[in-house]
Amino acid sequence: MYAHQIMARKVLSTTPDSAILDAANIILQHRVSGLPVVDPDGTLVGIITEGDFLHRSEIGTGRKRNWLMTFILGPGKWAEDYVLEHGRKVSEIMTREPVTVAEDAPLTTVVGLMEKNNVKRLPVVRDGKLVGIITRSDLLRTVASLARNVPAPTENDDQIRRRILDEIEQNAWCPLGLSVIVRDGIAHLSGVITESRFRNAAIVAAENVPGVREVHDHLCWGDSFSGFYLKSPDDQELEKQVH
Repeated sequence: MYAHQIMARKVLSTTPDSAILDAANIILQHRVSGLPVVDPDGTLVGIITEGDFLHRSEIGTGRKRNWLMTFILGPGKWAEDYVLEHGRKVSEIMTREPVTVAEDAPLTTVVGLMEKNNVKRLPVVRDGKLVGIITRSDLLRTVASLARNVPAPTENDDQIRRRILDEIEQNAWCPLGLSVIVRDGIAHLSGVITESRFRNAAIVAAENVPGVREVHDHLCWGDSFSGFYLKSPDDQELEKQVH
């Protein structure tokens, strides 16, 4: 399997000139660990994550000054830390040149990059432009393991996947971070919904795509304010069987 076969195409993002407060609110409301930062033409220029908000002057968690290190490294590092702790724009605290992956990267490469760089979200790029994102999850690790032993999706599976995405993404009820995997005509839907009616609509949309034999529901319900979420009924039932 390859990156383009599991990535979410609709990606929450922010811009370099956005206020960090706005970026923080998006992260909190949508329960994501970070946001790609893109310029007006869609080029990926950085990424901002929860970790970038740990050392902030507002909450008194700025980095402690080590005078010996300051003497060795000079005042430049001190100035850099000051910007990270007091910056007001996304561009001032974001990580530049984030780890990315190409659309045609094998899934084993994707998992390897995540583990090596200890990142939870991996932007997918084409000629420097953001085209999708892959998040770390148990499903990703499982699929990566299976990919070594199970035949890759056929060309027909890829066509079915694209039709499902096209059908669902055009609607206002499209799940956040929608990811679709199709193997032998069996579709797996993942993402976050805020209403049970969204789940039903997504499943029906997938079922009506020609070539789909079966739909497996991995859509979790999430509350953007409390952060509470529930796994899909199918996944809850599977966990009971496992335990």
